[in-house]
Amino acid sequence: MTVTEVTAIIPVFNDRKSLEIAIPTSIKSLSEITPSFEILIAEDGSSDSSAELVNEYKKQDSRINLLHSDDRQGRGRALNRAIREARGNIVCYYDVDLATDMRHLQELIGAIRQGYDISTGSRLMPDSDIVRTGGREIASRTYNLLVRTMLGSRVFDHQCGFKAFNRERILTILPAIRDNHWFWDTEILVRAQKKGYRIREFPVHWRAGKGTTVRLKDVFAMGSAIMRLWWQIHVSKD
Repeated sequence: MTVTEVTAIIPVFNDRKSLEIAIPTSIKSLSEITPSFEILIAEDGSSDSSAELVNEYKKQDSRINLLHSDDRQGRGRALNRAIREARGNIVCYYDVDLATDMRHLQELIGAIRQGYDISTGSRLMPDSDIVRTGGREIASRTYNLLVRTMLGSRVFDHQCGFKAFNRERILTILPAIRDNHWFWDTEILVRAQKKGYRIREFPVHWRAGKGTTVRLKDVFAMGSAIMRLWWQIHVSKD
């Protein structure tokens, strides 16, 4: 039986149009890195025929698989499920809009091959090349500064949707993850650092997807999530 080296996970919620680009781009990019890979589409209760599109691709390429959920379970829970079901020794995920340039996929996977437990793209390192609105930039820098200050993280950018893991190592952390949605990315990096895991962060070329805005309630949610994790780690010892 052939061992799968890399599993690429793409979280999806009503993203059919983006998938039409993401799937063939993923096949091409992964084929240049390893002959042994699979693509898991973690489709989270979509109503736009995303699942049907994935199944059509699967008929043409058995390396593509669908993880469907009838109900909306949240991005974090969808990623947990996909990582547990992945066959690859290396597991990576990236946003379906391919906001992070896929030329960085080689470096992302290469870091795990080199012995790192986690690798992650960064939009906030000096050599990062990013384009997004001023409001999002300010919110992101403020959020990440709070995470570094309050939670003791050494990572610059916690929320970049471009990460890879040593699957065996990351499976031991998943039971401790409490967040089921967007804060999942931050929580897994913070908890991994608390366990002494080796993390490689590197600058990326990144462009904001269309239709993404920062709302006041998002800012409050960011602060609340940071405080909740601080309490779990330092007070309740979870």
